[in-house]
Amino acid sequence: MPFPNIDPVAFAVGPFAVHWYGIAYLLGVALGAAYGQTLLARKDLWKDDRPPFDAPAIWDFAFWAVIGIVLGGRIGYVLFYNLPVYLADPFQIFAISDGGMSFHGGMLGLMVAVALFTRAKGGRILSSLDLLGAIATIGLFLGRVANFINAELYGAPTDLPWGVVFPTDPEGLPRHPSQLYEAVLEGVLLFIIIRIATNRFNALRKPGLVAGIFGIGYGLSRTAVEFVRLPDSHIGYLFGGWLTMGMLLSLPLVLAGIALVLYARRANV
Repeated sequence: MPFPNIDPVAFAVGPFAVHWYGIAYLLGVALGAAYGQTLLARKDLWKDDRPPFDAPAIWDFAFWAVIGIVLGGRIGYVLFYNLPVYLADPFQIFAISDGGMSFHGGMLGLMVAVALFTRAKGGRILSSLDLLGAIATIGLFLGRVANFINAELYGAPTDLPWGVVFPTDPEGLPRHPSQLYEAVLEGVLLFIIIRIATNRFNALRKPGLVAGIFGIGYGLSRTAVEFVRLPDSHIGYLFGGWLTMGMLLSLPLVLAGIALVLYARRANV
């Protein structure tokens, strides 16, 4: 299947170029905040009919979220994926326009931001993490689509009919469109599962449950796709086997998710 040749640059004004990847980040935050506002407005969805903060305040949090995502994502990439390069040339840490963001780092940065914001508002931090789990899938979907447009993070060679020949692949082989696999699993499917949990089974009334479902769902989805997604070339497979950095970083998410689900069920019986 030929790659739909989409310019990674959405538009440019003089020397200033706006990339689809950046638009995906901002749109993910905006749409996530809009959806989060509808959840916060439904006080009956939350424990004791008390959401972590008032619905309009989510737009203030959106500013915190952008800072948390960018700082956490960049720091995570530097520490987990390319530390020797940045130790040799620390100024490269600030060259964000050259790429290099870690989802796991961005998620940690976002969790810190939401915890600090909620504490300032006097709300339940676990409920805020539940809110984060409910809306993060939107940004994940858009981010993975942007990865596809950038023709990056593609998968191993395949003879399946939907294999894609990416223009950035020096070998020119049909490959798994692993970005789209992740968009469907981490974005669409996980959103549906959490939506059913929040609106049909009152999961938000058990603080920690939705965050746990997200952690388990994302970790398992990412791990599954890692089997067909090529690892970063400068890292390769860990310990000379099949384990990738993405799998390794997803394991704590799954374990934390399981712990949160068990805690939520026992604390809210």
